Amino acid sequence: MANLKGLAKDTAIYGLSSIVGRFLNYLLVPLYTATLSAAGGGYGVITNVYAYTALLLVILTYGMETTFFRFANKEGEDPRRVYSTALVSVGTTSLLFAVLVITFIRPVSAFMGYADHPSYVWVMAVTVALDAFQCIPFAYLRYKKRPVKFAALKLANILMSIALNLVFFLALPAWYEGAGGQGFVSRIYSPEVGVGYAFYINLFCSGALMFLLVKELTGFKYVFDRALLRRMLSYGWPILVLGIAGILNQTADKILFPYIYRGADAHAQLGIYGAASKIAMIMAMITQAFRYAYEPFVFGKAKDKDNRETYAAAMKYFVIFTLLAFLAVVGYMDILKHLIGRDYWEGLKVVPIVMAAEIMMGVYFNLSFWYKLIDKTIWGAWFSGAGCLVLVAVNVVFVPRYGYMACAWAGFAGYATAMLLSYAAGQKHYPINYPVRGIMLYVAVAFALFAGMTFANRLLPVWAALAVNTLLILLFAALIVKRDFPLKNMPVIGKYFK
Repeated sequence: MANLKGLAKDTAIYGLSSIVGRFLNYLLVPLYTATLSAAGGGYGVITNVYAYTALLLVILTYGMETTFFRFANKEGEDPRRVYSTALVSVGTTSLLFAVLVITFIRPVSAFMGYADHPSYVWVMAVTVALDAFQCIPFAYLRYKKRPVKFAALKLANILMSIALNLVFFLALPAWYEGAGGQGFVSRIYSPEVGVGYAFYINLFCSGALMFLLVKELTGFKYVFDRALLRRMLSYGWPILVLGIAGILNQTADKILFPYIYRGADAHAQLGIYGAASKIAMIMAMITQAFRYAYEPFVFGKAKDKDNRETYAAAMKYFVIFTLLAFLAVVGYMDILKHLIGRDYWEGLKVVPIVMAAEIMMGVYFNLSFWYKLIDKTIWGAWFSGAGCLVLVAVNVVFVPRYGYMACAWAGFAGYATAMLLSYAAGQKHYPINYPVRGIMLYVAVAFALFAGMTFANRLLPVWAALAVNTLLILLFAALIVKRDFPLKNMPVIGKYFK
C-alpha cells in the first residue's frame, strides 16, 4: 500500500509539472500571434522549426531514456555504469550532430528553406543537442525518485523562457520604438532579428539548464562500457522506431508543408494552421493528464481478475469526457479564439478536426496497452508506422490543392488508421469487451450537438450562440449523468437524490 501511495504521489507531481508546463508554453501562442503577423510568416517559421526539433529529439535520444530505466533496474547491472554509459553515448552523438550541422550549415539551411537565415538552423541544432543530452540526467532524477527536483527544473526552464520572450517580444520592442531606435536599447535589441529571438531564447534556457543539472553530471567517475552499450542499443532500437513513427504523426505535416504547398505564402499559411491548432491542444492536455494517471493504474491492475472489465470501463469514460471537452471548446470558440491573434482566425475551421484526431490518438493510447501487457511492443511500431504513412500520403496528395485543411484531415486519417488497426489486432490477441454501442451512442449525440453548435455560431449573434451552445453542453452532461453517473450514486450529493 505504501508503494502504491508513493507511486500515486510521484505520478501526480510528474503529471502536474508536465501539464502546467505545457499550459505555460501554450501562453506563448497569444504572444507570438499578437506580435508576429500572419502575413509575415513568422509563426509559420516557429511551427516548422519546432516540428524538426521534436523529430530530432526523438532520433538523438534513440530510446535511451526507457533503455536506461530497464538496465538500471536489471539484476546484475551497475546503475552508475549504465547511467555513465548512456550519458557518454547520447552526449557524443548529440555533439557530433551539432558539429555536422554547423559544418554544413549552408546546404542544410538551404535544404530547409532558410538559406537567408542559417542562424535559425544552427541555433536549433545546438538547442536540440543540449535537450537530447539533458534527457538522460532527467531520467536519472526519475530513477532516483526525485520528482520535486525534476518538476522544479522543468518549470524553472519554462518560466525563464516565458520571461525572456516577454522581454524580447513586448518590452524591448516598445522601448525601441519609444527611443526611436537610439540609445542603449539599440545595443541589445534589433527588430531585424524578429522571430530569431524565439530560437535564441530557447538556446539560452537550454544552456542555463546545464548548470542546474551539475549535481547529476558530476561527483562520479565516467565509464563507457561498449559491451553494455551494444546490449542497450539492441533493446532500444524498437523504441526508437516507435518513437519516430509516433512523433511523425504529430509533426510530419508541419515539416512537409513548405515543400509541397504550391503558394508563395507557405510559411504564412503554416503559421495560421499552427496557431489555430494550438486551441485544439486543450484536448492534448486532457489526454496527457489521463495518460499520467492511467498508465501506472493499468500496469498495477494487470494481475487482477477483473482487469479487462476495468480497461473497458476506463475507455468509455475517457471517450465521454473528451467528447464533453470537445463540445466545450466548439461551444465557446467565440471566446477561445481570442487566445490567438485576429490575423490567424481564418484557420479556426481546423480546430474541430484536430480535436477529433486528438481524441482518436487518446483512444489509440488506451488500446495500446494490450501489446504492452503481453510484451509485444513491436505491434505499436507497425500501427504507428501505418498511421504515419497514411498521414504523409494524404498530405502529399492533397496539400497542393487544399492547403492546410489537408494537414488537419491527414492527422485525422492517420490516427484513425492506427486506432482501428490496434483495435482489430487487440481483439484477436488480447480481447477486451469494450462497450462499443454505448461509446458510439455518445459519439453520435456529440456529433449531432456539434452540428447544432456549428449552425448557431454561423447564424446567431455571439451572445445568442453562446447561450444555445451552453444549453447543448448541459444536455450532453445530462445524458452522461442519466446513463453513467447517476447523482444518487455520487459521494456527498448522492444522499439528496435517494
